[in-house]
Amino acid sequence: MSTSPTRRATSAVVLTIATVFAGMLGPLQSLVNGHLGTALGDGHAAALVSFGTGLVLMLIIVLARARTRAAFFRLPGQLVRGEIPRWNFFAGLCGAVIVLSEGVTVGFLGVAIFQTSLISGMVISGVVCDRLGIGVPFKQAMSAPRVAGAILAICATVLVVSPNWSAPHMIALAIMPFVGGLLAGWQPAGNSEIGLLSGSMFISITWNFLIGFVALGLVYVVRMATAGAHFALPGTWWMYFGGPLGLLSIALMALLVRGLGLLLLGLASTAGQLIGSLLLEIVAPAAGSSLHLVTVLGAGVALAAAAIAMIPSRHTAEPAVLAQPAEVHRG
Repeated sequence: MSTSPTRRATSAVVLTIATVFAGMLGPLQSLVNGHLGTALGDGHAAALVSFGTGLVLMLIIVLARARTRAAFFRLPGQLVRGEIPRWNFFAGLCGAVIVLSEGVTVGFLGVAIFQTSLISGMVISGVVCDRLGIGVPFKQAMSAPRVAGAILAICATVLVVSPNWSAPHMIALAIMPFVGGLLAGWQPAGNSEIGLLSGSMFISITWNFLIGFVALGLVYVVRMATAGAHFALPGTWWMYFGGPLGLLSIALMALLVRGLGLLLLGLASTAGQLIGSLLLEIVAPAAGSSLHLVTVLGAGVALAAAAIAMIPSRHTAEPAVLAQPAEVHRG
């Protein structure tokens, strides 16, 4: 019996390390989609490919079983009847913005700046959504730690883009993942509602991919008709792995949360995203870019912002802000 606490501590350490590695899949997905956007010369087309591969895999899983297949095909009717607030059905648009920003910006910014800007936006979004009661059973007060976390998130974004003050177009590119992070706060709430309505998170994830793919596809069709855009598929096999990497991350987080809980899961996955992005920036930097000390500092500030922002107020006992980086369903 005396070894039980030791075993529990060892198990927690192992699960935390596993979550850090699972968090690294996010930057790897960003790198793949960034290279895909560069190879195609079109970040929009890259987002379509990423969402398309994820959608195909999820459709295979969901349509293979009669129960999930029937529940999936009921969703359009439930949308029309408004069985849950209709905006929940369109949470996949957030993932579309994030994946689009990957294809457009990572090739120029690098993974580290992209991930730091994205996570900083998510921290702010989480604080605001908790205050408004979006995706949580009760509202959380805008406490001093949460405000401090949001301010630190803004500071982190400023730090990572500071080497590019003389290049306004680079700053504009860095704002794109930050905006994607700001939109991400309501996505887990929408996906959760769809999961409850359909009885399966597999269906929710599939619907998420479908909405994102359709939205991106419609806009691309408009571009083809008005601007002469031409769609092409990449010739390199690993460039099709953006969507599957996102699905693998979601699956791992769903398994690991049972052993860690939301608090440790969120912190460990955020750490994994930031550590992974810095390592990839060293191994595979964006063309013409280099890893600056302020980028490393900014990543550290973003992690601190996430940790501080998830401190619950007196009105709740179960914080959920840091679960968001792990739960955002990208293509």
